[in-house]
Amino acid sequence: MAWLPVLRKELRLYFGSPVAWVLIAMFLVLSGFYFSQIFFIYTMQSIQASMNPMMGGGSLNPVDSIMRPLLHFMAVMLLFFVPMLTMRLFAEEKRSGTIELLLTYPVRDGEVLIGKFLAAGAVYAFLLALTLVYPGMLAYFARIEWAPILTGYLGLLLLGGAFLSVGILISSLTENQILAGFVSFCVLLGLWIVGWAADQAGEPWRTAIQHLSIIDHVDSSFGRGVLETKDIVYYVSFTALGLFFTLRSLESKRWRG
Repeated sequence: MAWLPVLRKELRLYFGSPVAWVLIAMFLVLSGFYFSQIFFIYTMQSIQASMNPMMGGGSLNPVDSIMRPLLHFMAVMLLFFVPMLTMRLFAEEKRSGTIELLLTYPVRDGEVLIGKFLAAGAVYAFLLALTLVYPGMLAYFARIEWAPILTGYLGLLLLGGAFLSVGILISSLTENQILAGFVSFCVLLGLWIVGWAADQAGEPWRTAIQHLSIIDHVDSSFGRGVLETKDIVYYVSFTALGLFFTLRSLESKRWRG
């Protein structure tokens, strides 16, 4: 378990500097504001429906009306926050010249990569755990179904892993943190919007494009409380592929000296 020292080092760097705390605070403020707005709208709709049964108040569902839009909003925010979380992981090592020292340690490249990926993943999981206060508050005021909420969070966790693998790969290709963050955002945005082209495509291209879209797998199953094996395999495979290319990037750096 030679990756453990790398994991500890990265966690100290994350939480020992204000960067991680600022990112976490910004994410919670934005998601909290969005939650408060849709919660207020849902409350007003519920009051109006109770005063006028003809409005069909029985169809109001707090999970569909509040949590699904909130989880989608958090997924959108990941486009901005994950690149900021990963941009320094290897780019800073390259800029400061410590990447050569790191790669000469008796630690395999894969173990270095695992340590850095798990550190970023731990920060991301910690961030998601903090947002569980929103469904907790919702459960205090209304009866909710936890299955679609938990599967929605699982989808966000898998989506975040895929995003992290892209960010780490881009960070391993440059020594400029800002460039790494910007390119990561552009790549993730491209993977996000590729699904929009499916609306204009005919079969079988539509199915193929939808499968490539990185967000469609969350919206089509996890957000509805459904666990589809193909969607889990997609995110796990995507993450593994991103880490594989990162490992090849590190090995090429070792051979180039």
